[in-house]
Amino acid sequence: MTRRTDTMRPVGLAVLCAASLAFGPAAADETAPAGAATLRRAVPVGEVFSQPRTGMDAAARMEFVLGKAMFDKLWVASPSSTKASDGLGPLYNARSCALCHPGNGRALAPVGDGPLTMGLVLRLSVPAEAQTGIEGYLATLPDPTYGAQLQTDAVSGLTPEAAPSVRYEARASDGVELRVPEYDPGVALSAETMISPRLAPPVMGMGLIATIPEANIRAGADPEDADGDGISGRINLVPTEAGPQLGRFGWKAGMASLPAQVADAFSHDIGVSSPLLPEGWGDCTEAQAACRAAPHGDGDVRGTEIDAEALALTTAYVAGLTLPARPDPAATAEGRDLFAQIGCAACHRVEWQLPGPIGAIRPHSDFLLHDMGDGLADHRPEHRATGREWRTPPLWGIGRTTQVSGGAFFLHDGRARSLSEAIHWHGGEGQNARDRFVMLSIRDRDALLAYLESL
Repeated sequence: MTRRTDTMRPVGLAVLCAASLAFGPAAADETAPAGAATLRRAVPVGEVFSQPRTGMDAAARMEFVLGKAMFDKLWVASPSSTKASDGLGPLYNARSCALCHPGNGRALAPVGDGPLTMGLVLRLSVPAEAQTGIEGYLATLPDPTYGAQLQTDAVSGLTPEAAPSVRYEARASDGVELRVPEYDPGVALSAETMISPRLAPPVMGMGLIATIPEANIRAGADPEDADGDGISGRINLVPTEAGPQLGRFGWKAGMASLPAQVADAFSHDIGVSSPLLPEGWGDCTEAQAACRAAPHGDGDVRGTEIDAEALALTTAYVAGLTLPARPDPAATAEGRDLFAQIGCAACHRVEWQLPGPIGAIRPHSDFLLHDMGDGLADHRPEHRATGREWRTPPLWGIGRTTQVSGGAFFLHDGRARSLSEAIHWHGGEGQNARDRFVMLSIRDRDALLAYLESL
């Protein structure tokens, strides 16, 4: 397909209507992605995702500070004289939350062929049969030998599960070189084991996402594409003890709440138990008897390796992280309008109104599942999400990626080294917007990218 070099931008009525809805005169303050909670004061550039919400009272700020200590803590193996910090592993991927989320931003992917980087993990599952009461549920179980995730490190006396690696094949796409990854788990897996690479995403603003009314997210779903716009967003439903709940966190919206998301990371990434996931051996399976028999930190000064209070504090820290103010929106207004006109805003919904004093936030996501085509498919379901579906990732803060993380890698496995590459990977429901982007003039394409870099 040949890129247009003129400045004409023919768009249909539906796209123009989308632009009007996304950026009408009643739109909220574009400089404030987190509404009234937006960070307005100057901080070092690498710390812009590590600040508490504006307007926190003294008690909430104290919880935030204590939670940060938990998020940054380097866990050690049991038994240890440091009883409040032991319980690492026995198998794990990182010793702290912060190691996978540098500056609370996204992790870095490999720059070339070789071992996986910190914060890029391989999730594992096998097909299963389960009665959940959820229509369209795609049941899976962890791999019977290696569990739900390949752990690349281990405490003394045990051997890591594997040393996975990636190899990239270069592929041209309308003048842009894309990296097509091929993952080697580094260990023999059963023929039915499904693998999904997952890059640790940024964590700021998650507390604001948690407060979007569930009914509002559900209202945006259009599973049968009743309006005929080619976009058929679906909700994910997560089975919990309280019954099915709306998924809104994770690459496939596989987590329903922030406490569940935090507990899952502690268990699978660090091997630390909590009241929500109390197994002291973390992700070790019954087939890994030595791992299950290894010492762990349950029952010394806590009931689990991280107790209810510590889990709540860590969750409060993540929930309290805000976003910095955007620069003058007028400078990127042209790109903002193009973002809507070519259809990006159909999935990357710009604005949400929160109840209470925070007002409107601008995460640029509908938090729904969308079929993104074969190119991005991991062929691994998660609850109701198919192997081709992904939750629309929020775009807020995306322009600060390099200054916070020290590099920029995008999409669920970091294969894209630029925003342009990420757009070129869009297929399925994102194909039309991707094609319109390719057809833009160079000037218009740069204007749209400048808008994204300003978020």
